[in-house]
Amino acid sequence: MTFSIVGRCAKTGQLGIAVSSSSIAVGARCAWARAGVGVVATQNVTLPALGAQILDLLQDGRHTPAAARDHALGADRWSEYRQVTVVDSQGRTAFFSGKEALGIHHAVAGEQCVAAGNMLTGKHVIDAMVQAFEQASGMLAERLLLTMRAGLAAGGEAGPVHSAALKVVGDVIWPIVDLRVDWADEDPIGQLDTLWKAYRPQMQDYLTRALNPSAAPSYGVPGDE
Repeated sequence: MTFSIVGRCAKTGQLGIAVSSSSIAVGARCAWARAGVGVVATQNVTLPALGAQILDLLQDGRHTPAAARDHALGADRWSEYRQVTVVDSQGRTAFFSGKEALGIHHAVAGEQCVAAGNMLTGKHVIDAMVQAFEQASGMLAERLLLTMRAGLAAGGEAGPVHSAALKVVGDVIWPIVDLRVDWADEDPIGQLDTLWKAYRPQMQDYLTRALNPSAAPSYGVPGDE
């Protein structure tokens, strides 16, 4: 039902996730990221609480990704139905796929990234995603989207995909990228890529407006000076 990539940019320290699913609004349940802390995907019969719980544990500074994963899953009586991936602010990784994960499922950690999926056409999909992320360059958001396209090209899910999401955190406490395609009959990953291309030229403007409105470009609306 879902495949995803969580990753960190070694150059900027940004953390991010891209995820797609046959279910509606995957970004509302599965994508969790906190600036300076980590990024988590929680999927496969999803328990959204795991995302916040793991990030809280990472933020306290006493837990590695593996320890945070184990602590959060240890409190979940249905943990064998879950699939979780983690990358922290240092690029350390962890993942878990329960024995009740749906269909063909797989998870692989790479260099500052983890890809995972369930109901896949084959485990090779996840291997292709990790390879794509490691070989990609440029902005983290674009590396994540390229990785999703690589997973799709390798076969993706066994059934149709209907939603996709992209989230990236950087130096501010709110996500600098938080884009979603909550439902599409066709190609939500392609639609998400189009949405990113529209948002990218404006991303810095929105940061400037938040941090220093006096230096912000005009809003382009009637009455704006």
